[in-house]
Parts: sequence; structure tokens; C-alpha cells
Amino acid sequence: MSTTPARGAAFLIEPVGSRDVFICADFNETDRMYAKTAEDFVDKEVLSRLPEIEAGQEGLMPQLLKRAGELGLLMLDIPEEDGGLGLSKATSMLVSERAAKCASFSVSWGAHTGIGTLPLVYYGTPAQKERYLAKLASGELLAAYALTEPGAGSDALAAKTRAVLAPDGANYVLNGVKQFITNAGFADLFTVFAKIDGEKFTAFLVERGTKGLSTGAEEQKLGIRGSSTRQVILENVEVPIGNVLGEIGQGHKIAFNILNIGRFKLGCGALGVAKECLNAASRYASERQQFGQPIASYGMIQRKIADMATRIYVADSMGYRTAGLMDEAIAQLDPKGADHARRVIEQAIEEFTIEDSIVKVFGTEALDMVADEALQIFGGYGFTADYPVERHYRDARINRIFEGTNEINRLIIPATLIKRVMKGGLPILDFIKQVEAELQDETKRPRPGNGPLALEVHATEMSKRLVAYVIKVLIERDLASLKTKQQHLEVLSNMIIDVYAMDSTMARTLKLIRLKDEADTQNQIDITRIFVASAHERVADGARRLVANEIEGEELRRCFEEISSLEAFLPIRTFHLKSRLAEQVVAAGGSSFSVC
Repeated sequence: MSTTPARGAAFLIEPVGSRDVFICADFNETDRMYAKTAEDFVDKEVLSRLPEIEAGQEGLMPQLLKRAGELGLLMLDIPEEDGGLGLSKATSMLVSERAAKCASFSVSWGAHTGIGTLPLVYYGTPAQKERYLAKLASGELLAAYALTEPGAGSDALAAKTRAVLAPDGANYVLNGVKQFITNAGFADLFTVFAKIDGEKFTAFLVERGTKGLSTGAEEQKLGIRGSSTRQVILENVEVPIGNVLGEIGQGHKIAFNILNIGRFKLGCGALGVAKECLNAASRYASERQQFGQPIASYGMIQRKIADMATRIYVADSMGYRTAGLMDEAIAQLDPKGADHARRVIEQAIEEFTIEDSIVKVFGTEALDMVADEALQIFGGYGFTADYPVERHYRDARINRIFEGTNEINRLIIPATLIKRVMKGGLPILDFIKQVEAELQDETKRPRPGNGPLALEVHATEMSKRLVAYVIKVLIERDLASLKTKQQHLEVLSNMIIDVYAMDSTMARTLKLIRLKDEADTQNQIDITRIFVASAHERVADGARRLVANEIEGEELRRCFEEISSLEAFLPIRTFHLKSRLAEQVVAAGGSSFSVC
């Protein structure tokens, strides 16, 4: 196992299994205790109020958040020295996942503990932290994050909200409108982004009672109906200069780095709901009789259940691996060093921007797929409010829009990768040269080894080479124009996402085999084989599509031959594996095989 510090996107060039990864089995009893506290709270005190939550009963959500504060569930990510628990990113992820059964609550909770509180954790001055953090940790104060505007969503830096220094020099005067702000109806403290003199993008801490700050009416939404979503209106709002957060003109660093954490948490939180959907669908499929037998015995239902379980396991593997990477990077920083909090976010966490966006895209789309298939298994009953999948289906849709749309995140992945390659932060150009040498001499290419997943390891290695191959082609064509070719970048991004998914799943399952044995990990092995077979096909197809949109004639035929030589051979009976997996999932009552 490699002992060198992990780097973002290194999964594209490092051999499968060469680095230990964090998995569910690595949690200790204390970690699980925190998770159980959150799960018990949601089961007993949140879900019991579901009708009132869905109806948007005024005052209920802040009441629930304050109760969560009494249980210590608002202080997970706040350092101990600032009145919090200072838990690891992995433990925080586990807690978030277990508390995700009611999306209206988890969205409100996440907006407070994540994007609402973390700007202050990482960028606040000692005086700002002393004034606000302990109260945010206890729930005495509730927080919101005000970045989006009516005309500035994905393009956050196009914000029109302005700030000017007042004549007295003691305050900034803010004017503008923020749109779709979660917790706006009851938040006590807002992190508001504005441009000083219309130019310097800057963050401000704005208290609710400040004169000139008001909110619009509640948005009437498709899902997450119990959460508060409103405009925040700023009309000559005076904010003390001591409430400038971070450096003037550097608000983009706060906005984008905090969104990295938000994306990671959102992708991981989606897993909790996905597992609930799988559990409900599995139980229903085993009880629902049609044509004299349970529908769980029919092949197409088995395929759905197996695909749902597979997607959850893969997303699970990616999320906990990414949390472990961030925790490892944070642990390498001197906790007593100057500006430690900012170095945590701008060095340790920013290093894994690519992985955070991948987790967000894959996790939220996995939930969409699982919720959709769960509803289909319930049939007409799934379309009624009598069963929870109807609510999960509605609530899931917003996740692909939150924290940067999945389209924006698909652009972030290759853009960040190319930037790092050009700056020498990741030696992928050396890997490309290695692939070129392997194409010239097939004896240099990897060959399948031995073991229960030898073919899958080989397919994952070859998928990395396919990504390197198309990066080479795109760079040779015209790197400068690549940023405008969004359809190219979308396909490349999907290839990179699939490689991280394969590599993370392989690493997790191989580790489980070492910890247990092959017989005790049959479900996980089946899942890994099912996923890698389909993902490798997608990567190869993506390589052909990208090349076909750049090259023609004889050169294209040559490229297709080279792509074919980089494909792995996976003769897998996936129909049989999916039926076997589905039977195991139904027998276990759902996703218990992947629950930490």
C-alpha cells in the first residue's frame, strides 16, 4: 500500500488497490453512537411530525433544529476549541446519511450545519467565532447561506448585490436580492455575498434583526415542502465592517470552497434516502403477490433491485473513500499552525474538489434512479402518498440542482483536472506517455492477474488508460478551445466519474475480502462484477464518441483500433448475478449488506 500523501484525482493514474481506502468497517463504536443518536432522533421526533412538516407548519422546523442542537447534532463539524465536537469528515458523513430519512429536515439541518456554519468555521476571525459559533453549535442561532440571486445561479460571480462603505467608515451598506435561500424564513445569521463597489466579491455576516433585511414569501415547491425557501431582500442594510468574513475581494474562495463541502455532504446524504427506498421496495416486492407468487421472484423486478443495490454500494464506496481522503489530508496539517482552519479548507479539502463533485453527481443521480425504480416496484401504490416512496421521489429531484447543478459539476471535474495537469500537480502526462508506449508494444500492457476479481481489476486499469487516451487526443486537437466544448467535456466527465466509481468499489471490496474472506463477501463481489462490467463499457463507448467527434477517415479507424486494444474482455453472466444478488437483498430486507 502506498504511504505517500494522497493527491486529488490520483485515482486516474495509480494502480487499483495501491492505496488503503476508508470504508464503513473502519468506524468505531463512538462513531456509530453519533450516527444512532441522529437516526433515533429522526425516527422518533422528526418522522412522527411528518404531516405537519409537509404542511409547512410555521415554527416547527426551527423547533426541530433547536432540539437537534440539544442533542449535539449541530456541532459535529465545529472544532472543539470553538464549542463543537470536531468530528472527522467520515463520521460527519455517517451521521448525515442516517439522518436523511426526511429530506425537508435534512436539507434544513444541512443548510445550517454545512454551508450556513462552515464559512465562519474556516474563515471567521477569533472575534466572529467567539460571538457566533457556540450559539450556532447549540441551536440558539440558526444559519443560512445567501449566494444565489435571481440572475446569478450557476454563474455566482455575476451577482448584482452591492456593498458600499458608509460615510462613517464603520459600516457597509448592502443592497440586492438573494434567491432560493434555504432556512431564510427563520435563520438568525446569514452569510451574504456582495460586490463592494460593484467589483470586489466579498462575504458578510448579516444578522436577521438588521434594519432593511427582509424575506419574501415561501416558495411553493415540488419537494422538500417542509423546508423554508425564500428570497432575502437587502435594502440599505448596514453591516459593521467587523462582520466582513474573510478578505475583501476574496469571497469567491469562501463560496467555492464551502460549496465543495456542500457537494460532498449532499452526495453522501442522498445515500440515506436511497437505502430507505431500497428497503421499502424490497419488503414490498417480497409481500406483493401477482400471478400466484411474490413479484420479487420475477426477473425484471430482480434486475431493478440488483441495480438499486449496486448503485447504492458504489456511491457508498466513493463517499466514504472521499471522506477518508480529506481526513487524511487534514491530519497532515499542524493543528497549532498559523491559520489552521483556512488551510484545512483551502489545502486539505480543496485538494479533492474533483472527488467532491463526482460524489455529488453520482450520489444524487443514484438516488434519483433508486427512487424511480422503487416507485415503479410499488406500481400504482407508489404514486400515492400512502407510501413514503412518493415523498422520496419528489424530494430527490432538487438534489441535482442544489450546490451547483450536476451540469456545472460535470464541467468542474475536467476543468479542475486540466488545470492541475498544466500546473504539474498531477503527472498524468507521464501516464499518457506510458499508455502510448503500451500501444506501441502490447507486451507492456497490463494483463489480468489472479483472484476473485482479477478481470475487474484489469478492466478498471484499462479504463484509466482509455481516459488518458482521450485526454491526449483532446489536448492535441486544441486545448485552448476545449473549455467551450461542453458536450465533449460532459462525456469526458462521465468517463472520469465511472473510473472513480470502479476504482473506489474495487478498493472497498478487495479490502473487505482481506478483512473477511471471499465467502463472506459474495454479495459485494457480485455487485463489483456487475458494476465494473457496465462501467467499463460506458468508458470505452465514451472514448469512441469523443474521438469520432474530433477525427475522421483513416486516422479515426486507427484511433478506434487503439481504443479496442485498450478494452478489457469481461465475459460476465450479469443476468444470473443480478438474480442472485436480488434474492440476497430481499432476504435481508433491503440494503443491510451495505449499511455501516
